[in-house]
Amino acid sequence: TSGKPSLTGDSDTVSLQSVMLVGDSGVGKTCLLVRFKDGAFLAGSFISTVGIDFRNKVLNVDGVKVKLQIWDTAGQERFRSVTHAYYRDAHALLLLYDVTNRASFDNIQAWLSEIHEYAQQDAVLMLLGNKVDSTQDRVVKREDGEKLAKEYGVPFMETSAKSGLNVDLAFTAIAKELKHRSMKLPNEPKFKLHDYVKKEVRGSGCCR
Repeated sequence: TSGKPSLTGDSDTVSLQSVMLVGDSGVGKTCLLVRFKDGAFLAGSFISTVGIDFRNKVLNVDGVKVKLQIWDTAGQERFRSVTHAYYRDAHALLLLYDVTNRASFDNIQAWLSEIHEYAQQDAVLMLLGNKVDSTQDRVVKREDGEKLAKEYGVPFMETSAKSGLNVDLAFTAIAKELKHRSMKLPNEPKFKLHDYVKKEVRGSGCCR
């Protein structure tokens, strides 16, 4: 296969797909990305993302290579105008809140409004409740996340960048949806992201 990803010249590679991580500052976007990309956890405090940063990762989805370009955005208000420019190009968005931070959950509706204003209408969207390893500090119940996701018609799962819970699954589910949209094989049954997430998601143990 040629090194250049395209659907026409290379049947087993999907062209570059852009995925954005959005949400309040401190919800764990960078940690989630590093866990997915490198399988590592960024312990301790580290510098908040300034503006925007990205990493590439190729996933093998049912024998097809899907190259994800994952954009990690700054949550702080002062960087919003910078990140707005990137929404338009995003094929998918992972919207995060921190289950130990009620404000980050309460702000999800504002983030959704922003996504609806700036992102493509058909962009794939998923809601993630992160940091479920901090069970003793949890203030947002799983049911709250499920209810909000249902209200907006988006798939939902809880994740932990620290333990790795559902991190690969979140990106794999997105990659499967993007692969399906890119290839649109006539005889292929439609991929149902909601159903896939429901079937594959693993609960955070104690809180089921």
